[in-house]
Parts: sequence; C-alpha cells; structure tokens
Amino acid sequence: MIVLGFFSCKKNGSHTDESPAEVDVYVAGYEYNGSNWVAKYWKNGQAIAVTDGTKWTEATYITVVGSDVYLIVNEYNITVPYWKAKYWKNGQEVTLTDGTKDALASSIAVVGSDVYISGSESNGSGSWVAKYWKNGNPVNLTDGSKTAHTTSIAVVGSDIYVAGKEYNGTVFVAKYWKNGQVIPLTDGTKDANTTSISVVGSDVYVAGSEHGGSSWVARYWKNGQAIALTADINGSEATSITVSDDDVYVAGPGGSVNASYWKNGQPIALTDGFASYTSSIAVVGGDVHVAGNVWIGSVEHAKYWKNGNAVILGDVSKQSKANCIFLAKK
Repeated sequence: MIVLGFFSCKKNGSHTDESPAEVDVYVAGYEYNGSNWVAKYWKNGQAIAVTDGTKWTEATYITVVGSDVYLIVNEYNITVPYWKAKYWKNGQEVTLTDGTKDALASSIAVVGSDVYISGSESNGSGSWVAKYWKNGNPVNLTDGSKTAHTTSIAVVGSDIYVAGKEYNGTVFVAKYWKNGQVIPLTDGTKDANTTSISVVGSDVYVAGSEHGGSSWVARYWKNGQAIALTADINGSEATSITVSDDDVYVAGPGGSVNASYWKNGQPIALTDGFASYTSSIAVVGGDVHVAGNVWIGSVEHAKYWKNGNAVILGDVSKQSKANCIFLAKK
C-alpha cells in the first residue's frame, strides 16, 4: 500500500491533495465486552481486536506505513492501578513505560525507521511531564514543575512538532513545541487546549479550543494566529485538523453539539441530532472521511461518514468508540 494523506485523529494531521483513488479506511477505537474496553481497529468496516479484553484498553491513534499498521493503545491495569503507554506494530506490543506511574500516549509519526510518539507521564509528585518518545527513548518537553500534556506530533524533515498544553498555576495554556522550543498559542488568561497539529510547508496548523468566558470556543491557529470556528454560546471543540488543496478541514462538535466539520470555517452538519460528535477527519481526492460517535438510545456507537454517508462500525448491541481515521491507497 501507498500511504495517502492522513487526518488528525484528534491528533496529527498532514497535507492531502491526491486525485480520487480507492482507499482502505482504517478507524481506531474500542468496543466494550461487558467488563472492559477492548482496543481494536476496523479496516473497511471489519473489526480487528488488538487486545484480549482482560484489561481496559483503548486505541486512540492509527497510522499505516507501507504494509505496517501502527496503533497507539493505552492500557489501564485495575490491580496496579495505573495507565501504561504502549503502541502496537502489526499486532506486536511495544511498551513505552514501566507501569509504576500513570502514562498516556497520544499520537504517532513514523519517518523511515524512526517511530515518534507523543504523550505524557506522571512524575509521581502530582504533576505530569509533557514528552515524546523516539524509538522508545523519552524526550522531556517540560520539567514537571507544572502539569503538562501533549496531544499530537508531526515530523517534517528533521523538525519535530508537538502540540499540547501546560498549566500556568491558574489555567492551561495551549502551545506547541518545535524541536523542544515552546511556542505559546494563548496568553494564559483563559483555559485552552490543543487536540491536533498539521504542518504544511512552512505553515503550522493547530486545532483546539479556548474558553470564551461562558463556554468553550472551537478554534484553530495558523502560525499562531487564532481563527474561531464557533461563538461563545453552546460550547464546542475542534478535535482534528487537516489541509487538502489549500482547504482547511476541521472536525468537531459544532455549537449545537452535533456531529459536524468545518471547511474553511463553514460548518457542515453530518447529523441533525444532539447526541453525536466527530473525532477525526481525513480528506483525499475530494472525498471527506470523518470518524465519530453517535448514541442509539443510551448506547454510544462508533461510525464514520464518507461525504456525509454514514457507516456504522462494531456490534450495535455493544458500546464502541471511534477515535481516529486513516486512509491508505490500495
């Protein structure tokens, strides 16, 4: 397979401007087995379990490089109890932390033989350290004096971009790091968060949200300049960003909290109800694929939309969740 552009999962995005093509659609998430979340992914709608269901696991990110499938999977062991950061390559588990402290991985970028994973880890003293791992080796972005988390990573050439947030003692400040150097996106007067980063040429796009005073406002930043997507009314968040043919696509719940996305700032609804939201977006050949979740009665279900047409994933009798979508050329 040849990798097409990918989305941003809530996490990392990239430029896509391919001509129309047949693609394999990968969606990462989980399904509830009655006792635990079971990490899995769906390839063209067919479920592939990653873990055996004995522990609480969730697949939060997926990327495909050639014939290799990489998954971020966070695992919770109730007997310890801590979160452990891991990833899987072709079904083989690679543990990033030893399980003695809480740790979470958020996204992954693969460049040649190098595997980069963003995440955060507790320092055991009440704070979290923002970091990434390169081939399993941790690189700290913060010193642990204040809690910080990363949400997304992108690698372009020799440059490493990591989106995240850091607590300033009062609120969280949205920011990203380029090669370890921090670039704040908000001024620290209001809570803010990032979810996804995409780098196109010299332009850096970061999706997230900032509290407007009454509720959360979905927005993205282009080279540090904020573009609001919703008003300070109903509360919303931009969960994923990607760029295709100079068009900017952002997934997330709109002001009415229904599944939707924005194209160049214009909202496009995918459902007409309140009980739904989107988590990840991918665009190729003009086709827009959006992963998300809807409630059928009281049960949440994973699904994705291709050009507005819905595809249900998983067993509709079980709770499931879609976190991330990736497209690979057949």
